[in-house]
Amino acid sequence: MTAYDPARPPAPRHQFNTAEHRDWLRADARRQFAFFKASSRSRDGYHLLDHDGQPLKTDVQELHTTTRLVHSYALGKLAGVPGCEAIIDHGMAYLWGHHRDCDHGGYLWALNGPKVTNGRKLAYGHVFVLLAGASAKLAGHSDADRLLDDVTAILERHYWKDDAGLFADEWARDWSPFSTYRGMNANMHGVEALLTAYEATGRERYRQQAGRILDFFVGKIAPLENWRLPEHYTGDWQVDRDYAGNPMFRPAGTTPGHSFELARLLLQYWDLSGRPDDASRDAAWTLTEQALTDAWDQQKGGLFYTLDFDGSPAICDRYWWPVTEAIGVLASFLKLGGSSAQRDWYARLWQFADEHFMDHDRGGWYPEIDSQGQPTATQFMGKPDIYHSVQASLFPLIPTLSRMTDHLPGLLRD
Repeated sequence: MTAYDPARPPAPRHQFNTAEHRDWLRADARRQFAFFKASSRSRDGYHLLDHDGQPLKTDVQELHTTTRLVHSYALGKLAGVPGCEAIIDHGMAYLWGHHRDCDHGGYLWALNGPKVTNGRKLAYGHVFVLLAGASAKLAGHSDADRLLDDVTAILERHYWKDDAGLFADEWARDWSPFSTYRGMNANMHGVEALLTAYEATGRERYRQQAGRILDFFVGKIAPLENWRLPEHYTGDWQVDRDYAGNPMFRPAGTTPGHSFELARLLLQYWDLSGRPDDASRDAAWTLTEQALTDAWDQQKGGLFYTLDFDGSPAICDRYWWPVTEAIGVLASFLKLGGSSAQRDWYARLWQFADEHFMDHDRGGWYPEIDSQGQPTATQFMGKPDIYHSVQASLFPLIPTLSRMTDHLPGLLRD
């Protein structure tokens, strides 16, 4: 690993839309798809992989892992990567035959063989089922429609709150009340899934719901919170400043990586809505710029995981996924012409990822680094998924802000 040096100019392979950069991105995407093919196993579900691509010793199958692999390999199939169909088939069968709760409806969070190890019904998991179904449909999978229709009905019946224009978060397995917690994360990924479902089906309902979620977080909450997005809310959608759940999955305060994701999704929604003459572009950049300014570690590089409400660092650990999401939204702005500052940020983030997160020898990205910038394993075992990192490599190769799958065919074909 190379020590972070803020004065070192980025290499040509980190510069947006150069031929060298595009070739470099394609090579990384191919390495990632090749590495994660080892996720398939002969029995039900998927393997989780260590840094070398060997299966970890666990049989636990979690809903977000299954759905993200289906989504990612649907992109790979469209891009011309050989062998993706078997992974998609495996995941679609497991979603329908195992995660789907035949007793109560909906989708179970975690299984170990035939045993349900966590039967909670989380909006976060269900919107990823919607994403998997939509991506599988775009890739031409024969079972995509039944999955899409089933999970859409579940989301409408149990999660969507039309008075607020937002998704509620969680239920017990039998749909009895579990908590009054409300969160941004499930809704943000809900926008991602709804926009993909809109692109796959043309159903206006999906686009409208995505717009209402964006209106709440970007139109209402962000300006009141100095463009830092609180993660946690009460049952009546008031910011819950005292909430502190799981420090990895529901940390207190704000998570700048989610600002990047939501900003990119706002631009995708704006594009799908005909690019109206409104404040979407400015709002997306304000969100992005605030998160970059607050979260970038000036001494060591990388992005702090969480911030307090005043923008000061809270959890200073540095993970791969906020970097990938910042790359995605900056690529969006550069597709619109961009600025020199946006171009510099884009190259700086790729330089840091290249030197600290990307595994050029084996494929995949290391999920976390220590204080010296070396791969470590405190929160994550192995390489947890392909989802964030492969999209960071694919999205800058696509000329548009939306309908990415229209431009994937043949992109990674040798």
